[in-house]
Amino acid sequence: MALETSYLWIKAMHVVAVIAWFAGLFYIFRLFVYHVQQREQPAVVATLEVMEHRLMRVIMAPAMIVAVTMGAWMLVKQPALLRMPWMHMKLGAVFFLLGYHGFASYTRKRLARGDYFLSERACRAFNEVPTLLLIIIVIAVIVRP
Repeated sequence: MALETSYLWIKAMHVVAVIAWFAGLFYIFRLFVYHVQQREQPAVVATLEVMEHRLMRVIMAPAMIVAVTMGAWMLVKQPALLRMPWMHMKLGAVFFLLGYHGFASYTRKRLARGDYFLSERACRAFNEVPTLLLIIIVIAVIVRP
């Protein structure tokens, strides 16, 4: 059975949004590393805060909304996907990805208030989380274990 054209357009928009979202997810905690490193340099911190805010608001949040909306729309159009174990694996990883995004937003707000509750090392460690989740998602979708 051939997939209908509208489904393929939805899927294409989903993939583009996921790529944009991950670009931000890969970068946000790297900015936080610099933010923590430069905490004694007000001009640098001010620049980083603008970059962090714009990354979250202009790239990450819209991309996340489009990715989740298009993903949900695909599931509405192809509900049989919800019976497949690989989809459960993918959706579980997406759930953690949404939590990571929320934690990044929380972290940005705290850093903007001058609350350096995470060390540089912790920010570096958190920077690896989206890579691990991406590996799980790609394996789930392509290999379908």
